[in-house]
Amino acid sequence: MKRFLLSAAYLLSFLLPSEGQALSYQPGETVNYVVHYGAINGGIATLSLKRDTSTGRELWHSKMDARTTGMADALFRVRDIYEAYIDPITELPVKSIRNISEGRYKRYNVVMFDHHSRADSAILNSDLTGTHIAPQGIHDILSCFYWFRNHNLPDIEKVGKGEIITIMTWFTDELYPIRMKYLGVEDVKTRQGRIRCHKFNPVTETGRLFKTEEDVSFWFSADKNFLPVKIRFDIFVGAFMVEIVSYEGLLYPLEIRKK
Repeated sequence: MKRFLLSAAYLLSFLLPSEGQALSYQPGETVNYVVHYGAINGGIATLSLKRDTSTGRELWHSKMDARTTGMADALFRVRDIYEAYIDPITELPVKSIRNISEGRYKRYNVVMFDHHSRADSAILNSDLTGTHIAPQGIHDILSCFYWFRNHNLPDIEKVGKGEIITIMTWFTDELYPIRMKYLGVEDVKTRQGRIRCHKFNPVTETGRLFKTEEDVSFWFSADKNFLPVKIRFDIFVGAFMVEIVSYEGLLYPLEIRKK
C-alpha cells in the first residue's frame, strides 16, 4: 500500500494553460478517487486546482492528498500530500512541495524552480539537497500531467498506438522522466457510468514492485476534459485500482454513458 499510494500520488497528477489556446481544465476543479484492492477499499485521494499566491505572485495551486482508510489505515497509515504552484502563463512549476508520512517514514521537501536566470537550463533549489541544474522546461510531478492533459492529449489523434510521450520531471530530488505509452481508446466502467477513455501505460521500472514495464495503466476521458478517470497497478500481490467517485468544477460536462 505504501509504494502503491506513492506511485498513485506522483502518477496521478494535473495540468495547465497556454494563452490563446483552449484549456482542458480550470481553477476550481476537484476530483475525488477511491483506492481499492478487489472489493476492499483501502484509501482515498483528492486532486484539486485553485488560484493562489506564492512568492508574491498569482499562481495556480495544484494539490494531491492521498491517504489510507479503514483496515489499511490501521495496518499501515499513509498521509501523502503533493503540491505544485504553477505559472499560468508558462505552465511551468514555480514551487513544489512533497509532504509524506508512511508508517514511521516521514519526508518534507520544498523545491523552488528558476526558469529565467539561465537561457539553456533551469535552476532548482531543494531545501534538502541544495542547488541543481536541470533541462529547460523541467516539470514537477504534478505540473507535468497538467501539461500532458492540456498539450499532448488534444493532439492524440497524431499519436500512433505504441508510441511513447516523454516529459522530464524532477521528483525525489532527481531527474525522473515520465514516459507514457499510448494504447488506444477503451470504454471504462466507473461508478459514474461508462466513460470513453484514452489508455496509456506509464513505462515502469521492473524489480521489487512491478514484474513488467507495463504494470501500470492510466485512463483519461476522451472528451475535452481529458480527466484522469482510472489507474490500475498490477504488482506482485495483485491489482490495485484508483477510480473516480465524484468531481466538481470541470470546464466541460464529463461525457458519461449511464449504466
